[in-house]
Amino acid sequence: MSTELRIRNESAATAEADAVVVGLIPAGSDGNGPTLAPGAEEVDAAFGGKLAEEFALAGASGKADEVVRLPSRGAVAAPVVVGVGLGKPDADGKPEPEQVRRASGAAARALAGTGTAVSTLGRIDLPAAAEGSSLGAYTFTAYKGSNGNGSGAKNPVERVDLLTTADDGEETLRRCAAVADAVRTARDLINTPPNDLYPETFAARARELGEAAGLEVEVLDDAALAEGGYGGVLGVGSGSSRKPRLVRLRWSGGDAPRAKVALVGKGITFDTGGISIKPAANMDHMTSDMSGAAAVIATTVLAAQLGLPVAVTATVPMAENMPSDTAYRPGDVLRMYGGKTVEVLNTDAEGRLILADAIVRAGEDDPDYLIETSTLTGAQMVALGTRTAGIMGSDEFRDRVARHAQATGEGGWPMPLPDHLRPDLDSRIADIANVTGHRFGGMLAAGVFLREFVPENLPWAHIDVAGPAFNSGGPWGYTGKGGTGVPVRTIFAVLSDIAENG
Repeated sequence: MSTELRIRNESAATAEADAVVVGLIPAGSDGNGPTLAPGAEEVDAAFGGKLAEEFALAGASGKADEVVRLPSRGAVAAPVVVGVGLGKPDADGKPEPEQVRRASGAAARALAGTGTAVSTLGRIDLPAAAEGSSLGAYTFTAYKGSNGNGSGAKNPVERVDLLTTADDGEETLRRCAAVADAVRTARDLINTPPNDLYPETFAARARELGEAAGLEVEVLDDAALAEGGYGGVLGVGSGSSRKPRLVRLRWSGGDAPRAKVALVGKGITFDTGGISIKPAANMDHMTSDMSGAAAVIATTVLAAQLGLPVAVTATVPMAENMPSDTAYRPGDVLRMYGGKTVEVLNTDAEGRLILADAIVRAGEDDPDYLIETSTLTGAQMVALGTRTAGIMGSDEFRDRVARHAQATGEGGWPMPLPDHLRPDLDSRIADIANVTGHRFGGMLAAGVFLREFVPENLPWAHIDVAGPAFNSGGPWGYTGKGGTGVPVRTIFAVLSDIAENG
C-alpha cells in the first residue's frame, strides 16, 4: 500500500483532515523555544498566535526529525496538529530542501495509521515535501502475516495533501511522485529476501519492469554468458545452483536524445563471500548486495516514464556468490569479457569481477558517459561512514556526480584513484589481481581495478554505496530500516542535468 499525494491551495486551519503538519525551527540565541516555519500562519492565528508556545510547553525543540503532537481542541478543523523539527536553517533563515525532505519523511512515518494529513511544508519546498512524504511513508510488509500487514503493524498514512500556491504544482508533484516511486521500487527489490530474489527471478522482475515502461530488454542466461565469454559473471556464479544472468535495459531517449549514458549496477543477490567466506554475524545484510542493480534498473525505467531526452542503457550482471564444490577458488584465473585475465586472490571481492564484464560490454555501446554503482567495499564505510557514498572516476564527471549526490540529500564525496595503488594489483600470472595484498585504501583500490575496464577517455563515475544502500539502524527522516534506494535520485539528477546541459 502506498500513500497518495495531492496538491491543495487552501487554509491549513480549515482544511478537513485527520492531522495538519507544521514545521518547527530551533530557538535562536534567546532560547525561548522553537519558532514556526513559514507556511503555518493560518494555524498559528487560529491558536491566537501562541502555537509555538504550545509546542514549547509540550517539549518541542525544533531539532531535525523531532515530531510532537498537539490536540487542536477545535482551534482548527483537524483534531491534531503535528509539529516536525526542521533543524537549524541556513544563513538566510530558510530551511534547506533536505531539511524539508527529512521533516516530511519523519512526519509521514509518525502518521502511520492515519487517514489524511495536510502538510504546510509544501509551501516551503514542494518537491522536497513531496519526495519526503512519499519515501517516509514507505513500508515493506509483503512477508508480514497472511494479509500483508502483520500483527500490530500500521498501514502508512493514506493520503498527504501538500499545501502550495505554485502554478506548476501538479506537474511538480507528478515528477516527484515518479522519482519517489522509482526509489520505492528499488527498496522493494532490495528488501525481497534472497530465497525469492535470485538471478533468474531478479532478471524476470527487471524484464517485467522494463517492458511495462516500453524499454528494450535483453536477458542473457548462463549458456549465453558462456558463449559470450563473460568469465567474471560466470566465475562468481559458479558456486550456486541458481545460475547467473546479465540483463540489458534500453531507453531510446525519444526522438532527439541529448546524449548516450551507460548505467551499470552490481547485482549480487546474496553474498556469502564464497570460498573466502564471510563471518556469520550480519551476513543477512548481504541480501542488499544487489542494491546497485536495483538502483540502475529503477532509474532506467524512470527515465523512460518521464520521457527524459537521454538514451540510457543499463547493463546489469546478476549472480549469487556461494561456496560449493563447483565454486571458484582463490588462485583461479578468470578470463573476463573482452579478454583481460584476472587472478582471484579473494572470492569475497566478487562484485568488481561481475562489474568488469558489464563495464566492458557497456563500453561497446560507445556511450558519452558511464555511471556504475555498487555495494562494493566495506572500506567505504570505514572511510566515510554509513550515509556518505564514495564517488570515484574521471575527475570532472566524478565531481559533477558528487554535487548531485549532495544536492539530492543522498550524500556522496569525491574520492581519488591514486596511480600508486595500481602496482599493488599486479598479478604473478594474470593481467591483474582482484585485490591488493594489504588492507590500506581498499575502496580506492577497488575503483582502480574497475578503471582498468573503462574505455579510455570516457567520462565515468563509480559510486560505492556499501553503507548508504542499506540502513541497518533505526529510521531517520524519510529513511526506514532496510533498503534505502540510494543512489536512484542521484543518478536521475545526473541524467536530468545531462538532458539539459549535455
